[in-house]
Amino acid sequence: MKKNGEKVHSITSIIKFITGILSWVVLVILVLIAGFLLYYFVSVKIYGQKGEQYKPAITLYTILTQSMEPNINPNDVIIDLTIKNPDDIHIGDVITFTSTYSLTKGMVITHRVIDKKEENGEWMFYTKGDANLSPEPVPAPFANIHGKVLFKIPQLGLLQKFLATKGGWLIVVVIPALIVIISDVMKLFRLKSTKNQVDLKMQKEQLMKQKKQEKKERIKEKLVERYTLHRHESEGSPIPLKNYKVMSSKKDTGSKAKSKIELPKKIDLPKRK
Repeated sequence: MKKNGEKVHSITSIIKFITGILSWVVLVILVLIAGFLLYYFVSVKIYGQKGEQYKPAITLYTILTQSMEPNINPNDVIIDLTIKNPDDIHIGDVITFTSTYSLTKGMVITHRVIDKKEENGEWMFYTKGDANLSPEPVPAPFANIHGKVLFKIPQLGLLQKFLATKGGWLIVVVIPALIVIISDVMKLFRLKSTKNQVDLKMQKEQLMKQKKQEKKERIKEKLVERYTLHRHESEGSPIPLKNYKVMSSKKDTGSKAKSKIELPKKIDLPKRK
């Protein structure tokens, strides 16, 4: 029976540990998502105020094609750093730019730089997809470059697509957030309940101490009273009136209560030599 209890306690501890880790993971994901959404919202506001010339320091893009496989796959999310100086872009870097080629004009493309040249006072960057057989027909001018790829988050685009649906938003964001909130509220209730139990126990202990102290005081009073009676009896001095017990009795219904004095019980003590 004891072994079964220990096994259940061990399983419960493991479940609590796993639940705690999952709660923290969900919380971190929610914070990251909230941070990206806040950054995106602020960037859009600034972009609207300053116009198209404004470029945020960091941008995120979801890859949709296989042109950069196997290094960057479809549904990967890339994090781009805005580049202000053409000298900071080197051959071999992966950049994101707006295409000026007639077939892909206006599309945002992420390719690797294979060459760069200064033409008519403007830097031009020749690019090629890692999986493509031929480079881009038209180079990308520096003005069209959005940024240089810092790193990628594999398959985060799938989560982005899923979050775009009502069910996905509910499952990934709302429900985990509610679970975290409910878990924290339950912890608060448990802490409050534990505090109340501790306070009640302390009150009981304090009451017991008080009762013990009162009992000690009563015993002490009785001992002092008996000692006083014995001393007066041995010395032959009159016994103080306060050491007598005054009793009241009623003989008949309607008769007045009469008081009588009850002498304290005689205590046989050894005589002095």
